Formats: sequence, structure tokens, C-alpha cells
Amino acid sequence: MSDRTSHSTTRLEAPAAAGSSTRATPLASRSARRRTVAVALAGVLGVDAGWHLYWATGTTWPARDAYSLSMAVLNAKVPFTPIVVLPLAAALAGTALLLLARGGVVRLPLPPTVPRLATAVVAAGTAIRAATGLIWATGAGTVDGSAFRLLNLLLYTPLCAACAGAAWWLVKE
Repeated sequence: MSDRTSHSTTRLEAPAAAGSSTRATPLASRSARRRTVAVALAGVLGVDAGWHLYWATGTTWPARDAYSLSMAVLNAKVPFTPIVVLPLAAALAGTALLLLARGGVVRLPLPPTVPRLATAVVAAGTAIRAATGLIWATGAGTVDGSAFRLLNLLLYTPLCAACAGAAWWLVKE
């Protein structure tokens, strides 16, 4: 019995001792969390920018042609020409850089409101895309069995929802 009491006392004392000796840890871990979220979000946008740069070369992989690529990615016929995809790649890369600034990973010669506003735009844009994806998930505006419908359900909508939540969190930090 005394062994149990002694053990539970040790359990109660250990967290209190650890908490009292490391008061800076919550702030440090919060800062580390903010950097991690920013890097993850910037990574998603960076990969997307990379895809756009890749498609600017005229390559349509993973689709067999430009029409199939457009239908799989956007559910609409849109040209994947350099004049269309290069500005998107630049916008995605620039926004990724602003997310890194918001997370404290890089310093930019900008007022802090600019990275915060860019992060809010990412949050709003991905939230709108996630909500639209939920509508498409019901089958509205999509073709059963299409590549877009499957990609929307398994990749686009969940990824946008996660990015929206992470970006909103980063805005508030």
C-alpha cells in the first residue's frame, strides 16, 4: 500500500517539478509549432508551384494530354500553357515565402501585416476550395468515376481543409 502511495506521489511531484523549472518551454514550443505549420503550408504551395512549372514545359503527366490534365485538376477545360501556369507558379511560390515569413522562418523587408494578410488569403482561399469540394463530393457538377471526382474526394478537398485550418491557426498566432 505504501508502495502505491509513494508511486502516485512521485507521479504528482514530477510534472509539477518539470513545469516549474521550464517556464519558457510553452513559448518555445509554440514558436516551434508556428514554424512547423508555416513550413508545412509553404511546402504544399511549393509543391503546387513546382507542378505548375513542370506543366509550363508542355508536359501533361500524369495525364495523357492537356485536356485530360485540365479535367482531372480543374474539372473544366482550361489551357495549361506557360502564359497561364507560370503566373500561378510565381504566385504560389511568393505566397509560400510569405507563409515562411509569417511563421518566423525567414525575414522579409515587409511590415508584419503583409505576411499575416497573405496567410489569411491562403486560409480563406483554401476554405472556399474545401467547401466547394464538399459540394462536388455530393456529385454536383462532376461525372461519376471521373479522375477529378476521385482526386477531389481523396486529395484536393481534404488537403484544402487541412491547409485552411492550419492557415487560420497561423493567422491567429
